[in-house]
Amino acid sequence: MNGKRVYLSACAAVLGAAVLVLATTPWLDFSINLTKSLPGTLYVIHKGSGFTKGDLIAYRWHGGATYPAGVTFIKRVVGVPGDTVKRAGTAFWVGGQYVGVAKPKSKAGVPLTPAAEGVIPAGEYFVATASPDSLDSRYALSGNIKEAAVIGRAYEIF
Repeated sequence: MNGKRVYLSACAAVLGAAVLVLATTPWLDFSINLTKSLPGTLYVIHKGSGFTKGDLIAYRWHGGATYPAGVTFIKRVVGVPGDTVKRAGTAFWVGGQYVGVAKPKSKAGVPLTPAAEGVIPAGEYFVATASPDSLDSRYALSGNIKEAAVIGRAYEIF
């Protein structure tokens, strides 16, 4: 019994040290998703990591609606520089792929204006999720995400 306790204590110490190292590394960060815009709850962010269309990215929100500036948002990259954003009323397509519909108001009642259509410029990305309630590039308030606001690539843990 005493040997088992020593073994479990050693395992807990190693696990605790590993979590501490991961939590303090300059290359990784963690984010908790408090909304239903993505299926996961906990995400690890690889800071400065490259990404491509289809990847999840974390970026700093510029402020507005009910979110203060600096909050970490995680969304999927659905459009990259050179892709064309088309809009028919409130429905959006990026590069010919349907993205979703822009709602007139957020769940909190904030009026929302659909974003403009056009070609995504260099250094910007169109981000969205499948959730109809996602505050993403379908809205003028968010617009395209500038490369300077991107923290890195995000990975769902659970």
